[in-house]
Amino acid sequence: MRVAIIGGGTIATLFMDHIQSGDLGDAQVVAVMGRTDASRGKPLADGHGISYITTLDELIAARPDVVVEAASHDAVRDFGEALLKHGIALIVLSGGALCDDPLRARLEAAAMASGAMIYVPSGGICGLDALKTMCIAGVDEVSIAVTKPPAAWKNIPYVERQRINLDALTGPTVLFDGSARAGVPLFPANVNIAAVLSMAGVGFDQTRLKVVADPGLKLNTHYISMRGKTGTVSIKLESVPAPENPKTSWLACYSALAALKFAKSPVRYGT
Repeated sequence: MRVAIIGGGTIATLFMDHIQSGDLGDAQVVAVMGRTDASRGKPLADGHGISYITTLDELIAARPDVVVEAASHDAVRDFGEALLKHGIALIVLSGGALCDDPLRARLEAAAMASGAMIYVPSGGICGLDALKTMCIAGVDEVSIAVTKPPAAWKNIPYVERQRINLDALTGPTVLFDGSARAGVPLFPANVNIAAVLSMAGVGFDQTRLKVVADPGLKLNTHYISMRGKTGTVSIKLESVPAPENPKTSWLACYSALAALKFAKSPVRYGT
């Protein structure tokens, strides 16, 4: 399996290390893509002897079987549709970009037309199998509270506009409470999991999202609640933040690896 990676951060580095060590079977990285020659992906690619590219044409010319988007919402918007139209499978880690209904519709249509897979991994949460099953019978309520240490919420324009001094918090502080539709775009690097939960379940408008900064936490802690005709599910996840990026859970990084590992597997366990 020929793999290309968009991005050069924590997840891209993790992919590179595991693929190069043979942990993902016969997968090989054929290119790393970044915005410019000054992007983090260039030294990553150079260090592993992999081609570094900056344009869509170069990405397609590398002939990947699957592209792992590990960069940003902009990367999904700029490259997703074209890749799928060329029959290239796409693993989307910036799932929050798909809160944009027209964009999601275009990607889905391109995937249907070409037969290429678009795969949004579970990320830093679990329970999507139960949610998808519950939705067949009928779901009344889905909510998620994304609770992280204050450092995870720094350098976010929405939070800065609230004039909240994250370094001075003495207890849990709610940064947002509303629909996933309204909240996901405000935290583009932090709550992609709420987008995945919405798409797997009852949609962005009916999924409730609460965002909390808690100075008492060391782990990224998520609370998920689902209620429907088949019963009630309550989930609490305590995830170790990625070593170089407190905005991302370590579990989310490995979820991306699992998605690639099973992308072409004829055997699946679980929904």
